[in-house]
Amino acid sequence: MPRPPATRATALRRGRRGEDTTAAVRRTELPGGLRVVTEHIPSVHSASVGVWVGVGSRDEGRTVAGAAHFLEHLLFKATPNRSAVQIAQAVDAVGGELNAFTAREHTCYYAHVLDSDLALAVDLVADVVLRGRCLDDDVEVERDVVLEEIAMRDDDPEDTLGDVFLSAMFGEHPVGRPVIGSVDSVSAMTRDQLHSFHVRRYTPDRMVVAVAGNVDHDEVVSLVREHFGPHLVRGRTPVPPRKGTGRVSGRPSLQLIRRDAEQTHLSLGVRTPGRHWDHRWALSVLNSALGGGLSSRLFQQIREERGLAYSVYSTVDTFADSGALSIYAGCQPERFDEVVRVTTDVLAEVARDGITADECRIAKGSLRGGLVLGLEDSGSRMHRIGRSELNYGTHRSIPDTLAKIEAVTLEEVNAVARQLLTRQFGAAVLGPVRTRRSLPKPLQTLAD
Repeated sequence: MPRPPATRATALRRGRRGEDTTAAVRRTELPGGLRVVTEHIPSVHSASVGVWVGVGSRDEGRTVAGAAHFLEHLLFKATPNRSAVQIAQAVDAVGGELNAFTAREHTCYYAHVLDSDLALAVDLVADVVLRGRCLDDDVEVERDVVLEEIAMRDDDPEDTLGDVFLSAMFGEHPVGRPVIGSVDSVSAMTRDQLHSFHVRRYTPDRMVVAVAGNVDHDEVVSLVREHFGPHLVRGRTPVPPRKGTGRVSGRPSLQLIRRDAEQTHLSLGVRTPGRHWDHRWALSVLNSALGGGLSSRLFQQIREERGLAYSVYSTVDTFADSGALSIYAGCQPERFDEVVRVTTDVLAEVARDGITADECRIAKGSLRGGLVLGLEDSGSRMHRIGRSELNYGTHRSIPDTLAKIEAVTLEEVNAVARQLLTRQFGAAVLGPVRTRRSLPKPLQTLAD
């Protein structure tokens, strides 16, 4: 089992010219507040390049809900240097991948290529992010694409339920709104609104360029300077990691979506503190023990012992100032009452008695193995260092992270369980449910 390093040799050190270094991770801050973070992985023949922008759906006004995601689509349509076809041809010609995703607190544009094509990847991603054009005709084309994506989301019960659940948990708070927006907001959005969002929000002080793979840090910095050059204006420093706006007001609620379907789907959960919470590692262990794997308590009691559902799991969503621990299950409608009863009984039991020492040991082992196995490629390493810089402004080594997990005690996990699982629950239900009063009793209390 990995132990914390005996010295500070592998921890971030402040070097000359604003540069931080580790054995594999290096960081340079350029004029304008742009941060460049790299991780050298000599055993691979690839390079993953990501431009992380600290802007997401929670930064939108209600009238432009979905703007961050809409813009993510739009920037790939054309730049002054390339058409959409030329962008696609450039990446296909080297067998690479060019894509993006939008979340509630950030947006990431990324490319995955052979290490010999690093310069092309930096060029493509920078061209899209910095110089993507918001042309009127392209706005109309991508509007239809986004509306199709909303329709696709609506056809997927789990995706729909995920958005509705966060709305039940956070109400009018921005993290409670769907990243994708709504049919009404996307249909009404104008080219000027999207262009303004791009110009005002996509500034170097909100950006991190993260690169992982068989790459040289100094070469990456040189390429970034070349392609971001006119935007590297002195006098700005990086925007600090997001802290959020404080406590979420109101109580979690029940949201019900009546739909003819073969299954009834449930998401049930509680609010948690945000990602800066001191006990976030204990929360991860609790989540793993509840529903994070095949041996977890919910999986064993609902699927293995009773055969009530095929899919049942728990998950944690964390934001700067808030989060949610949730349980999902999908089952045949006639089994829904029993699924709810077993789920709420398990949560009450864990809140009262905690998890066992064996459950804690297995959960910690699962987290350690999942962390290391999930970082076997350059793409996952790029995501790790990009998120870390944007969310925390620091970089914890993998041995340090493993040590944090190992340091979690059974007592800490059970204290977190008592604190969180006795809170007001929120829930979302999707399926052939007639009325709120026809729901199982544990859910009816949420409807009052």
